[in-house]
Amino acid sequence: MTIAFEPLKNDLILRTARGEKVERPPMWVMRQAGRYLPEYHEAKGKHDFFECCRSPEIASTLTLQPIERFAGLIDAAIIFSDILVIPQAMGMEVIMVDKKGPHFPEPLQGPDDKQYQEIMDHHIDVKESLDYVYKAITLTRQKLAGRVPLIGFCGAPWTLLCYMVEGGGTKLFIQSKTWVFRHGEESKALLQKIAELCVEYLALQVQAGAQMLQVFDSWAGELSPTSFKSFSLPYLTYIADNVPKRLAELGLERVPMTVFAKGAWYALEDLCKTRYNVVGLDWLHDPAEAYKIARAYGKTLQGNADPGVLYGGREAITAVVKEMVDGFGGGKQGWIANLGHGITPFVKPDDLKFFFEEIHKYTTSSQASSGEATDEPSSRDTAMRGESTKNLLHGI
Repeated sequence: MTIAFEPLKNDLILRTARGEKVERPPMWVMRQAGRYLPEYHEAKGKHDFFECCRSPEIASTLTLQPIERFAGLIDAAIIFSDILVIPQAMGMEVIMVDKKGPHFPEPLQGPDDKQYQEIMDHHIDVKESLDYVYKAITLTRQKLAGRVPLIGFCGAPWTLLCYMVEGGGTKLFIQSKTWVFRHGEESKALLQKIAELCVEYLALQVQAGAQMLQVFDSWAGELSPTSFKSFSLPYLTYIADNVPKRLAELGLERVPMTVFAKGAWYALEDLCKTRYNVVGLDWLHDPAEAYKIARAYGKTLQGNADPGVLYGGREAITAVVKEMVDGFGGGKQGWIANLGHGITPFVKPDDLKFFFEEIHKYTTSSQASSGEATDEPSSRDTAMRGESTKNLLHGI
C-alpha cells in the first residue's frame, strides 16, 4: 500500500544534515516529547510508558505536543518511542518501573545462558514485532501535514547490550565489563546480531515515513578509546553502511543519519570518518574545536548545550547559546542546534522556549556581521529543496 504524505514545508534540518549552506541553523532537542510538559501527563493518563509506545494514537499525540507548543521555533519531530523496543523484539521482557526506569526481570547472565542461545539462534522479525512503531510513524507523518520532518531512531548495539546484561540502568557497568572483557567474542556476536536488527528496523521506519534517522549510543562513554574501537564503533559503522543499502533494496531514497555517542569525546574524528551525515555532541565538547574537526570531513554537528543550563535562568542560557553560535560558525552551515543530551526532569517549558528564541535571535543577528549567508537560500539550495520534496512518498 502506498501512502501519500503532504509536501514538506520546512526541510531546513534535512538540508543542513546534507551539508548545505542554510539561512539559519535548524533546532530541536532530544526528549522534547516528555514528562516536562504538562500536556504529556494529560495525554499519557494512566497508561504505562510502553503502552504509550505501543499505541500509535498516543505515541503520535505525544510526538506532536512540542511541535504545537513551540510552533515556528523547532524544525523536527522525533517519534515517541524507546530504544529498548529492540530487546523486546528479541524476546526479552522489559518493564518501566516508576521513579526507577527500565527493568529487565531476566537479564542475560552469560554466554551459557539459555536466553542468550535462544536470541542468537532465533530469527527475529522486527517488521512484525515492531509494527506498532511503523504505524505510529505513518500516523504522525499524516498529522504533521508537512510542518517539519519526522526523525526515527534506534539504540546503538553497545548501549542495548548494556541494558540487556545489566538489567536496567547502572553506574558501575559490572556485568557489561564482565561480558566484553571475559566473553569478548560472544559479546561481538551479540552486538552484530543487534546491529543487523537495527538496520532492518531503521529501514522500515523510513518506509513508514521517517525522514531522518538517529542512532543513540547513550553509554558509549563507559568504554575506553580502545574498547570503543572494538565494541561500539564497528557496529555503529555497520549500521551507517548498511541502512542505505537496505533502503535501496526497498526502493527508497537514502535519508540523513545522525550518530550520538554520548561521552565518547575521544571518538569524534573516528565518527566523522563514518557514513553518518551528522555527529551529535554532548556538552563535553568545545564547540569551536569540534566544529573545526567536523568541517574537515564535511560533517554536520548537532548539539551541544548542557541540559542543566535550562535550570540556570535566562542569563546562563544566553551565555551558552552565544558560545555555541560562535563556536559552530554562526550557524549557517554544519550545525543543528540541540542540547547535549535529553531534556531532564522539571525543566520549565518556558525556559526551553527561551533557549530556542535565543538561538533564533543570535543566528539572525550574526548573519549581518558574518557575511557568510543571507536569509535568501541560494539557487542551488532552492533546487535541492525542490528535489528533496519529490521524495516524500513512501510505500509501506
